[in-house]
Amino acid sequence: MDFVKACLPFEYLTPDELARVEQTYQTLHFMPGTTILRQDGTPSQYFYFIREGSVQFLHRGEEVSVAGAGEIFGYPSMLLDCPPNRDAVSVTDVVLYAIPKETFKHLINNQDFAEFFLRDLSQQIHEIWEADVLSFGSELARPVETLIHRPPAVVQAQTPIKDVAQMMRNQGISSVLVDGDELGIVTMKTLVNRVLAEGLGPETRAEQVMTRPLKSLPADTPLYSALLFMIEERADHLPLLEDDEIKGIVSNNDLLRFQAKSPLYLLQQLDNLSAADVDYRSEITRTVQALFNDGLQIEQIGRIVASLNDALIKRLIKVTEAELGPPPTPYAWLVFGSEGRMEQTLLTDQDNALVYDDNTPAAHTYFTELARRVVDKLIQAGFPPCPGGYMATRWCYPLTHWQQLFHNWLNKPEPQALLEAAIFFDFRRVHGTLPLYSLDRIIAQAKHRPIFLAQLAGNALSFAPPLGFFRGIRDEDGHVDLKKGGIAPIVAIARMYAIQANAQARSTLERLDVAGQAGLLSREGATALTDAFRYLQWLRLREQLREIAEGHPPDDKILLSHLLGPEKRRLRESLHYIRDVQDTIAHRFRTDVLG
Repeated sequence: MDFVKACLPFEYLTPDELARVEQTYQTLHFMPGTTILRQDGTPSQYFYFIREGSVQFLHRGEEVSVAGAGEIFGYPSMLLDCPPNRDAVSVTDVVLYAIPKETFKHLINNQDFAEFFLRDLSQQIHEIWEADVLSFGSELARPVETLIHRPPAVVQAQTPIKDVAQMMRNQGISSVLVDGDELGIVTMKTLVNRVLAEGLGPETRAEQVMTRPLKSLPADTPLYSALLFMIEERADHLPLLEDDEIKGIVSNNDLLRFQAKSPLYLLQQLDNLSAADVDYRSEITRTVQALFNDGLQIEQIGRIVASLNDALIKRLIKVTEAELGPPPTPYAWLVFGSEGRMEQTLLTDQDNALVYDDNTPAAHTYFTELARRVVDKLIQAGFPPCPGGYMATRWCYPLTHWQQLFHNWLNKPEPQALLEAAIFFDFRRVHGTLPLYSLDRIIAQAKHRPIFLAQLAGNALSFAPPLGFFRGIRDEDGHVDLKKGGIAPIVAIARMYAIQANAQARSTLERLDVAGQAGLLSREGATALTDAFRYLQWLRLREQLREIAEGHPPDDKILLSHLLGPEKRRLRESLHYIRDVQDTIAHRFRTDVLG
């Protein structure tokens, strides 16, 4: 170990600490080509020091770097207790000193030793929640054009559909562009749904059945954006543009092959779903874990999960409509809370409501039964019922009744009214054709209701960040509730400012941006709260996924002992940002709003 003692960071250790290393380390030998750590595999249980030889690091099979004698690896996975973010493979015969996790955790009590590691680790942590990569690039951030295999096949608008089908069979492709006055596309789904199912003949022209207008994206669009676009548009093929020309077409199968846990796989399952067909809760958890491991930003995960949840809800509603018959009047199925803001990651309680047009006994009977059946199907699919009863089984009213409710919430801001306004003002329509402009117009009146705004401000101030004296974090039995003490106050602050700015933005990050642009919140304050929100959401999800992996039900609390020094500092800074903004709000509403 004399060689090790002279190397950074071991020269920072005391004689007793070096003795502890010598008592607990192991010497490991690896032949060339041996995988020492596997990307997305079991978390590392050792901190490795290379005594002899060299180790290559690969991300999705591509070399990132090579380390030689005197260099170290393995500690991010070990400390964060997460799968390695790259493969570590021996290039030559390799001799490693493997220092166990428990020993390493003891050593980082030495401040100089810890700082050597934490400088790099802190940067990695920052990049996880701020960028699309963990430490050197997520595959989902690469351009979608990398999945193009060949130029697109093209036929003329007058081409008989039998010739299109033969071309697709002979070339082994699943889509063809149709060139004419307007560019369109014919896919395998087109042949099934618009030709065979409709009994059309083989001489039917391609232009008669093609899909148009063409939905496309630039070829350099990141994969995660293309993935989200295809989910939201329910598209199975995506033409890619370069210099206003179609460079190629990628299919959902291309993305499925690229990533086994792709959300598109789950979306395909939902297309033929009855509630008992799929354990949606387990499937969405696996999908979120894959997206999290790929380094997606927390808001990107939220949008993908919301789109998948929307697809599930739409599917279940259509199944229920088939059971009950067509709806007697236009209606809208709403979601709210984190689902309305598209910020839900793992499944939580249902938050939904139903609005219908005609206030007739027949409509009431139909939509009451529709709500009951859909809510029951959602429970079967893995969505727990809301303990507070904020579900369509209870909140199912004609539009005129909803308009009166919204008016009452603004004009009589009592505690219960304020609670309901805070919940329902995050609404988002998932299904249905009933226009809801009238509800948005009522919300827009809130900026002229100083008492209501003051009550909203009071609600934003009611969530106290868990901070004690001397800028420390106040815990309860070692735990901190990230939602109650951090996420909820930011959500409430953003909602209040969005309403004051008369903005229809729903997501917390969009609302914070609106507040900064409108001057209701300083640019620095908006940025600080944005960073804090992303970090708290990321930290909560990481701990929830850890709890699930360990067989425990996930919650909003985090054990402070699970956090590293930089993580604790970041958490403390985030909580102080929140409290500083709350202090500003309290002063502003005492002076400006209430006069």
